Amino acid sequence: MTGADKDRQLISLLGENARMPTALIARRLGLSRTTVQTRIERLERDGVITGYGVRLSDDFERGLVKAHLLITLAPKALGRVTPALEAIREVQTLHSVSGSFDLIAIVAAASISELDLIIDRIGEIDGVDRTLSSIILSTRIDR
Repeated sequence: MTGADKDRQLISLLGENARMPTALIARRLGLSRTTVQTRIERLERDGVITGYGVRLSDDFERGLVKAHLLITLAPKALGRVTPALEAIREVQTLHSVSGSFDLIAIVAAASISELDLIIDRIGEIDGVDRTLSSIILSTRIDR
């Protein structure tokens, strides 16, 4: 198994639980604790690992209303729309996509009425021509 394969396994384990003790990761990968720590530090230094996040409990996630928001932009509006969307804390993820829409945003809110206000706010951003939203009913696979 190559070093790159071990790195991918290491990243996968950290993706499952970024707080997993180095000693446990080392046992699972068949490496020494020092080797694992060195690999993590190198991956961070090289920009492969850029940060660690919080994985919310299912109970907390069930309390949020999420939607995919498909966004069509005016020509050359991406540069001003992206920072405006980044400033809206309820926008969790933003993807540039091919096809009839330019962006897909994943938006999360505490209620339908709050989600409605956020979608209206996004629709009012200069450079946003049109939006189409789909509320997420359930998540079947989340890796």
